[in-house]
Amino acid sequence: MNSMTGYGFKETIVENTQISVEIKSVNNRFLDLNVNIPSFLNPLESKIRKIVSSKIVRGKIDLTIRVKDMNSTAKVNPDPAAALMYRDAIAKVSEALGYPAASIPLSLIVSQDGVLNITHEYDAEVYWSKIEPVFNEVFEQFVSDREREGENLKVDLLKKLDILDNCASFFKEWQPKMEQKFREQITTRFNELLGDSADQNRIMTEVASMMIKYTINEEIIRLHSHLSAMRNEFLQNPIPGKRIDFICQEANREINTIGSKNQFTEVGEMVINAKDALENIREQSKNVE
Repeated sequence: MNSMTGYGFKETIVENTQISVEIKSVNNRFLDLNVNIPSFLNPLESKIRKIVSSKIVRGKIDLTIRVKDMNSTAKVNPDPAAALMYRDAIAKVSEALGYPAASIPLSLIVSQDGVLNITHEYDAEVYWSKIEPVFNEVFEQFVSDREREGENLKVDLLKKLDILDNCASFFKEWQPKMEQKFREQITTRFNELLGDSADQNRIMTEVASMMIKYTINEEIIRLHSHLSAMRNEFLQNPIPGKRIDFICQEANREINTIGSKNQFTEVGEMVINAKDALENIREQSKNVE
């Protein structure tokens, strides 16, 4: 089980290139991967996305890679033809204003657009050979962070599930007690009204009618089934988040029905405990991948 929150970061220098990689994530229903890289590394984006999605299923992930060369990769290419055109044009303006053409400074010409062209040659694959070891280390750190937090969540979720199991067992234990209390209540009422002449068959009919209306046997069976499925997800499914949420909805339906049928204080208190534990599980499942 993995948490959807995690963090990894490293900054280092590889072959005169300063590289920093940062990965962080928060909760999200689906995988939302935001890759921030320099534009000249865009050819690497699909590769990076494939690596991340191979291990991460859910979460909003911000992945940032920064690259800075310690030695300049710039190349300056002069355009003599453009320089001559600028010189001739400036000379005509100079003559028209009465200035000698010989006074035109070189700095004025070379500062004109297109006279000196600066280019950078970037090979994305060459940069990837430098970035990849750093990226792999940070990504492993990020995945381990999610796994560690996920194990902590798992321990807490199993404790909450134990509470739910105890509540379900309490409901099962109280089922026959509830039936007995219904019999006693109805028998007492008939005896108060009719005394010794109370019809036992009528009493049994009323008890049966009451049991049909208020029995929780089926809800208890289904609740046990849902809790068993939930425990199986916790222990065996590495990405149980979505299924846990669904099972919580089903278990909540059974607990609500038990609460609506309940006529006894003891059971009512246990319904509250069950709903509280289930709500905690449901909230925590939003943090689980």
